[in-house]
Amino acid sequence: MKFIKHLLIITILFTASLDAREQVNIKFDKLQISKFIKLVSKISGKNILVTNKINGTVDLVTSAPIYDDELMGILVSVLESKGFTLVKKGSIYEVIRSTEAAKHNVPVIRSGYKAYGNTMVTQAIKVKGENVDIVAAKVRYLISKTAKLMTMKESNTLLLTDYPANIQTIKRIIKDLDSKNSKTFKIVKIEHADLKKLHAQIADIAKSIFNEKVATQSVKVLLNNDVNGLVLIGNKENIAELEKIIKTLDTEQNLNEVVQIIPLKNSNAKSVLATLTEIVTKQTFADPSMKPNVSASEEINAVIIVGNPGILKGLKKIIETLDKEKYQVYVQARIVEISNDDAEQIGLKYNLGAVAATPAGLIAFSGNFGGTSALNLIPPGFTPADATGLALGASLDFLQTNGASKTISSPSILCVNNQESSIYVGKTLSFATGSNTAGTLGTTTNFKREDVGLTLKIKPRVSSNDKVTLDAEAVLENVLTVDANGQPVTTKQSVLTQAILRHGESIIIGGLVKNYKTETVTKMPILGSIPLLGWFFTHNDTKDQQDNLIVILTPYIIDKSEKLSALQKELGELTRLQAEYNSHVFETITEKQKEDDK
Repeated sequence: MKFIKHLLIITILFTASLDAREQVNIKFDKLQISKFIKLVSKISGKNILVTNKINGTVDLVTSAPIYDDELMGILVSVLESKGFTLVKKGSIYEVIRSTEAAKHNVPVIRSGYKAYGNTMVTQAIKVKGENVDIVAAKVRYLISKTAKLMTMKESNTLLLTDYPANIQTIKRIIKDLDSKNSKTFKIVKIEHADLKKLHAQIADIAKSIFNEKVATQSVKVLLNNDVNGLVLIGNKENIAELEKIIKTLDTEQNLNEVVQIIPLKNSNAKSVLATLTEIVTKQTFADPSMKPNVSASEEINAVIIVGNPGILKGLKKIIETLDKEKYQVYVQARIVEISNDDAEQIGLKYNLGAVAATPAGLIAFSGNFGGTSALNLIPPGFTPADATGLALGASLDFLQTNGASKTISSPSILCVNNQESSIYVGKTLSFATGSNTAGTLGTTTNFKREDVGLTLKIKPRVSSNDKVTLDAEAVLENVLTVDANGQPVTTKQSVLTQAILRHGESIIIGGLVKNYKTETVTKMPILGSIPLLGWFFTHNDTKDQQDNLIVILTPYIIDKSEKLSALQKELGELTRLQAEYNSHVFETITEKQKEDDK
């Protein structure tokens, strides 16, 4: 009666179908699991052994008939929810705990055969195109909670105990992975290109276009010297794509593409070679044979580079940058010796203000020559800006005209940017270094020759089209006097300075001073020449004198060599304007002085 009580509606219709399966129209509510097992056994005709008590109930709601063999699957699902399952042992199905199913000699399905039924079975699955451990990790989440999965590395095989439906699903996935990961190989012979260089290129290309972290995409590129070819290992599509690239790159080498002779127009081949060698040495190459060779020919002033065309292209750009036309600086120098006493007297005589030989004094003196309120010294046609540029030259020329200064030298030098140039003005003197006595031959004196004079060193650094930094050094060596042995006594003075100047702007280097004494003898006419008696009519005067040597530097920046001739024309015109300016200024000052003397 209890069975009838819990079975609300059980209608069994046996209808013969074409495949001998029978349909069952069944539904129940809160049916005890133990009674559900009996029901399934009765309907399916299967013998079911229950050795454990299974508590709980089950509901089944259907709206259409089900096949009688599907009831076994429903029963397995119900048992799984309680931690149990069915294991077939001959003609009997035994209810056991799910975790112990693998230990109960479940049926073994031969490899390659399809697993059927609703109960657990064991099957070995062969893996071909992938590592069995990697495949196991990928499919593990698909197996049942109580299934058992192990791998056999020796045969690359999976051993799985699970329900047939899960086993079939996993077999389909493994087959799909094997088909996608099926690899082949191909040997591509190389006819023209360098095998090692091409191998490195193709290996890099393969890494770039195929994801090497994905096993189905990666292609290995091996080098084989015996056949002078490349061995490609991967899937057919990727190998075919790489083979096309190899055919494209395997062309006859053109010597002009791998050996380039680059004549230099503005730079020295030896210095450019040093720079290139330093760059190449610091670079690292995956294939050492890809490292380019660089050398220089001083005879034709050219750089020779040998290597891969792609690398040579980068080196050529560096060479073109290094071989750009360099700035040049044309420096005009004026070395002037000024007598302080004479200069001061001229300044007082013409009422021109301070005129010391120091740069500050010269600037003050030249300021008068640039136009004052008292005198209109600017000639007609000249602007105040012209007067500012010509005033210094006018003041120096005025001192020289009146005997207060002497231009020692006016050299000009053309300097290459960032390279030192020098000017020397002086003479060579003999200095006794010792003597030797050789018996009857007498005494032999040894001498050495040394240069004594002015040395001017200039190193320009151009920062823009109109600004240049001058590193200037002036060294003055002078004969001070002669000692008792007739040997000259010399002095040495030096000035080291740095200045930032604009194009055409002047700098005065001063501070090179020479001190000496002068003796002046004054006699009365006729009486001063009488022997003995003339001494009373003669006056001797000793005076300390001081001469200053100043160096005036004026740089002109030349960014292109063709502008040098244009600069020479401009300097010629400047000389003409200076002479015209001086003529007017000197005449104006002289006339003003005459008027003051009246």
